[in-house]
Amino acid sequence: MDGRITKRLFGTLLAAAIAISSVGCSNNKRTDFDALEAENNELRGQLAALEGERVMWQSTKTKLEQENSELAAALEEMRAAGTVDNDGGLVDVPGATVSMRGSDLVVSVAGDVLFDSGQVTLKSGAKQTLDSVSRLLQSQFAGNEVRIEGYTDTDPIRKSKWASNDHLSFERGHAVEKYLISRGIDTRRMYVAAFGPDRPRGSKAESRRVEIVILGG
Repeated sequence: MDGRITKRLFGTLLAAAIAISSVGCSNNKRTDFDALEAENNELRGQLAALEGERVMWQSTKTKLEQENSELAAALEEMRAAGTVDNDGGLVDVPGATVSMRGSDLVVSVAGDVLFDSGQVTLKSGAKQTLDSVSRLLQSQFAGNEVRIEGYTDTDPIRKSKWASNDHLSFERGHAVEKYLISRGIDTRRMYVAAFGPDRPRGSKAESRRVEIVILGG
């Protein structure tokens, strides 16, 4: 009798152990599945982020290619108009600095090259520079209007006869205009703008200048 009870109890315990073992395996498999699913979701997120970056860089690449194409076309137009030379540099004007301001070509001549201190009479050496400008205006830019801008430094007028730096900057711009007229440039194409000390540059010498702006150059 006791032997049968013992066998029955042993069988019950064995069945319970197998059941517990099966539950443990099931839990382990579930844990592994959850871990793999989490890893898969993480990889999907990384893939989506990489795809977003790829799209962004492709858009940037397309934009840069378009800008490069536009710049190349603009350079060809400028070369055809004579604004730049065949090496891609801006036209050279001895004694002046040439730059672009938007679509305008700016020929900047230092005031100390053009005039003595406080004076509005052109120096003889300045005429070579202005002769180069007049040739440009009669050839490559024959159809362009010209704004002649006069500038001074910020030092107040003390010794000269001019009432203010604005007056001095206008008279200097006007002197350049008159010289260009004497070289054959139509007065109807040009006008003078006086800025006085309002747009200073890095130094006083750099601030004193006349800028010949070829509109739409």
